[in-house]
Formats: sequence, C-alpha cells, structure tokens
Amino acid sequence: MTLVVFGILIVLLVCSVPIAVALGVAVVAPALVDPNFLTSEAYIIRSIISGVDSTPLLAIPLFVLSGAIMAKGGISKKLFDISASLIGERTGGMPCAVILTCLLYGAISGSGPATCAAVGAMSIPVLVSLGYDITFSAAVVAAASGLGVIIPPSIPFILWGLGTGASVGDMFIAGILPGFLIAFCLMAYAYYYCRKHGEDKAKISANYAKLKNRGRLTVLKDGFWALLTPIIILGGIYSGAVTPTEAACISVIYSLLVSILIYRSMKVQEIWREICAAVRSYTPILALIALASAFSRVLTLVGAPAVLADYLLNNFTSKVTFLIALNVILLILGMLIDVGPAIVIIGPLLSPIAAALNIDIIHLGIVVVVNLAIGFVSPPFGLNLFVASPLANISVGTLGKKCIPFTLSFIVALLLITFIPAISLTL
Repeated sequence: MTLVVFGILIVLLVCSVPIAVALGVAVVAPALVDPNFLTSEAYIIRSIISGVDSTPLLAIPLFVLSGAIMAKGGISKKLFDISASLIGERTGGMPCAVILTCLLYGAISGSGPATCAAVGAMSIPVLVSLGYDITFSAAVVAAASGLGVIIPPSIPFILWGLGTGASVGDMFIAGILPGFLIAFCLMAYAYYYCRKHGEDKAKISANYAKLKNRGRLTVLKDGFWALLTPIIILGGIYSGAVTPTEAACISVIYSLLVSILIYRSMKVQEIWREICAAVRSYTPILALIALASAFSRVLTLVGAPAVLADYLLNNFTSKVTFLIALNVILLILGMLIDVGPAIVIIGPLLSPIAAALNIDIIHLGIVVVVNLAIGFVSPPFGLNLFVASPLANISVGTLGKKCIPFTLSFIVALLLITFIPAISLTL
C-alpha cells in the first residue's frame, strides 16, 4: 500500500497535476484500492481540518502580509542604498550589495520568490546601468533570494516545526549563522566574477558619489526603520518575550506604522488591497498544508514511516552516510517540488529517522531547508528563475546556466552546514 500511495503521487506530479490535487487523490487511494482500509470520509475530513487548526500556522499569513506591506513601502530600495553605501565602491561591491539586500529583505518577507521580486525589480536595472551583464545581474538576485527562506522569519521553518514538532523559535534562531555563511559564499563568487571580467569603475564611482553626497548617516537614517524590523522580530522571539505567531502580529502592525506614518509610501485605503493580495498568496499554501496533513496520517496508517526508517537505517548505518544520501535526494527533490509542499510531505517521515540516528531535529531542519532553497535556482522548476527572468527579459534556460556557479557556492555552504552542526546549533 505504501508503494501504491507514493506511486500515485509521483505519477500525478510527473503529469503536472497540481500538487494539492495530487495529494488529495493519494489520500483517498488506499480506501479505493482496499475497501477494508482503516480510513473513512469522516477521518479524512477531520485530518484536513486538524491540519490547519494550529496557532503557529497563523504566523505564515501574517509574515506574508508584513512582507507585502514592506514591499509596497519601498523598503528594498532603502536597504539596497544602505548596502551600497557600505560596500558599493569595492571590487564586486554592487553585486555583493544586492546579496546583502536579499539577506536583509529575507528577514522581512520570509519567502524566496517574494524577495526575488522585490529586490530584483529594483536592483537589476541599477546593476545593468552600472555596466554589469544583465544575465549575471539577474543570476545574482535569483540565487541570493534563496536566503529569504533561511534568514528568519522563514515560512519553511514554520512548516518544519508544524510537521516535526520542532520549536519554530529555535528554528528561527538556528537559521541566522547558516544564512550569513551562504551569503558569504555567494559574495565570494561575485567578487571572483567581477575580478575576472572587470567592472566599469567610472560608472560605479559616479553612483557611489551620489550616495556619498547624500551622506552615509542620512542613508542609514532613511533605512533605520527598515533595519529595525528583523531586530524587533528576532529580539522578541530570542528574548522569550513573544512567540513566533505574536512576533508576526507585531511585524504587521509595525510595517503599517512605518509605511503609513514614517515613510508615507502607503495610504490607509491601500491596506485592504494588500490584505487581499496576502490572502491570495497564502490560500494555496493553506490548501497544501491541509491536504499534506491528511496525507501524512494516511502514510502513518500504511506504515510508510516505519518502512522508510527501516530501509534507511539498514542501508545507511551512520550519520555521515545518511546525511550524504539525504542531501542528494533533497537536491533532486528541490528541482521538482517547491520548498513548502516538500517540507510538509517529508518532515513527518524524517523526524523518526533523525531520532534513531541521534541527529538534532533543529539541525536536520536547517539542512533540509537549505537543500530545498537551492531548488529555487535549479531547473526545470526553480521558482526564482521564473520570477527573475521576466525582470531581465531573458529566458529561464539562459538564466539557469548563469546561476550554476552561484548554485555551487550554495552547495559549498550546504556541506559545511551539514557536517558542522555547530553552525546551526551554536546560537
């Protein structure tokens, strides 16, 4: 029955059936194949409802809404100006400023594609105007936007906590150092590329002079309220003053106050439109979570976690071999399925294996999310490629090839994170 359930799911996904529909069919398949199977219509409905009856789950739409309000408020431009004023004049400084902006904006949006859209729409034209190749400019944004799901607050971290029972607050804190490590690896390649291919120093100096004339203190002052957002969110969670869901509520109120009263880039009558946009973004995620919850319960009934655990523990008897195999599987999975659905499906399957091999569930969650984040720029279904390619007016295939060196840099960071657990667990 385990093979039947997974077989149906895989066939439907290969046939491009929407993931939610594929999960729904896989949920009812055992009862259709075997009339004596333990599930019933009422059991499936209860599983779907209980899958979304969760207070921590409220953090996802609230962070989505906060990110949408901040995007409307032009926060990405202010963060980019701060980054450019700090490192923009150095070799590779402007591409590195884009990576740093993605890092900072990821601490607001919690989403890779949202970070790619907000930062890319603003920074790609700037990089091109400074003489950088347009494909390289788009590749920088597409790759660095993967930081949006690693730097807290992260929507995949919330999903991992819901699926495995791990503390969402601990996941948020654990993502900080891996996020900075990945950003450093991406910056290292950007620096190498700019050294090898050269830069238009005259244009870069002129752009830097404009920022300098404004005054670094003025630039920092303009972006102060934007920089304060992640400090408030993470400071509240890390101090124990608020839960992640409460921090998400605070982030929405704070983003409204900053956008309406301080930056005045948003009007009160536009709030409802942003709420509707956030609901449209969140509804597909909610459907996936609900059906994935029912799917995980059906897998438990057919004994899939036990079967998978026995197979992996019999064939991969050490942490090292298991983690290597897991990285390979997840890298392939990330090319085919978005990070959210992948986590809600595999999270409950991996947690008992982690316990058996004495792998910290927080560390494993970071490894899983970083793997799947690489899928954002991995053909054929890398979401960031599809977001960035129209911004630069280039094909997805061309952009994907240009992202390969950045992907390799990402993988270097992944290997360090995988085999040095302290990177995730120190904080």
